[in-house]
Amino acid sequence: MDWNKQLTDQLDFHWRLQARPRLEGMTDEEYFWEPVPDVWTIHRDNAIDWEYPTPEPAPVTTIAWRMAHLIVGVFNMRTASHFGGPPADHMTWQYAMTAKDALKQLDDAYEAWMAGARKADLSKPVGPAEGPFAEEPMATLVLHISREAIHHLAEIALLRDLYLRES
Repeated sequence: MDWNKQLTDQLDFHWRLQARPRLEGMTDEEYFWEPVPDVWTIHRDNAIDWEYPTPEPAPVTTIAWRMAHLIVGVFNMRTASHFGGPPADHMTWQYAMTAKDALKQLDDAYEAWMAGARKADLSKPVGPAEGPFAEEPMATLVLHISREAIHHLAEIALLRDLYLRES
């Protein structure tokens, strides 16, 4: 049994057949669309709205914010921590100011994560980069990243649906 293939195929299937095709044709207006007042977004000065712990209730976020979260927090920070990718963090990241650039960043982040996950030692503990989950096996992190990506990509799809009906 090729467990790396089994674990990465779930996200890859969703990415290729559902999520990534739904992102095609995104406009800059849609990328930055604010569906309600006081949303969290990416700002033109390269700042991201961020607070830890997240306020209750959590703010609604723009497509730009959701994509940035996937690019930086879900994929690139983990690729850096576990597979030797370049450093990434929310405070220094150069956020995309166009939908086209964001899609390129997302594609690159996804590919880098998947390349590492496909070769990872799934039994090895993830280590201190994952805080209280340091002793969990890499398989747990691969499954977590799949859940996170599928979840946030579905939110982006919903925001796109809402945008198309508002404009």
